Parts: sequence; structure tokens; C-alpha cells
Amino acid sequence: MCHCKFCQKATGGAYMIQPVFNVDDFAVTAGVPKVYTHISEGSGQEVRVHFCDTCGTKIFLTFQRFEGAVGIFGGTLDDPNAINITTDNAKHIFLSDGQKDSFIPPHINAFAAHVVQSDGTPVAPLVLDQPERIADLKLGPT
Repeated sequence: MCHCKFCQKATGGAYMIQPVFNVDDFAVTAGVPKVYTHISEGSGQEVRVHFCDTCGTKIFLTFQRFEGAVGIFGGTLDDPNAINITTDNAKHIFLSDGQKDSFIPPHINAFAAHVVQSDGTPVAPLVLDQPERIADLKLGPT
């Protein structure tokens, strides 16, 4: 779940549910999406938004920073509940940009910014014991 400002604007919501897959495990089965290239405010690298040329629906993202990864706009799935979100396969990122009244669930990895620094160094997660509002978290520097 990404709480960055880009994802908030892209979805019109507090965050985007974005299942991420290896590009080798992903295929477009009909049509050829158009691509809008956005420069990330955080990394300065490209985030490519692939969208339907007919209806404008944003379908998936690819990333200059994470070549080989595809992030799906979770709300576009025929069955948005098809992806089973658990504390083992999910995380909340960019809480520092998150809407202050959003609650973060307990026992899930959460991060003030991304899970890795620009140089690839992993960031230690924040794991809560109980649900908390973003406004009440002590996130520290990002």
C-alpha cells in the first residue's frame, strides 16, 4: 500500500493498493496500453503509467528504479479481492506523505518513505502492536 502523493493523486484515495509482480510473470492479453512517463519527486527517476487508450483507466506501472517489476493498480482487477493481502506479503510505504487520519494496521511492515534508500540500502520497518493513525506515528527523518 503506497501512501505517496503520486499514488494519492493517481487513485483519488488515501493510498494505492499495488500488487507488484516480476515482469516475466505479467502479460497484457488484449490491446496495447499507452504510456505516460512521470518523474518521481523522490528518486528523480521515471515511473511509467500504462493506461487504456480507449477509456483512460490506469492499469499498471513500470519503474526505471526497479526494472523488472510491474505494479498493478489493484482497483482495476476484475476481482480486487483476488489478491490476498497479508502481513507476510504486504507493506505500507511513504507514510510521511500519508493522509494523517489514515490508520495503519498492526503487525505489518510500514515505512516513512521507501523500503530501500536510493543507494539500495534496506530500511528497517516500523511494525505496530495496534492500529494507529499516521498523524500519531513518530516517523523520524525520511
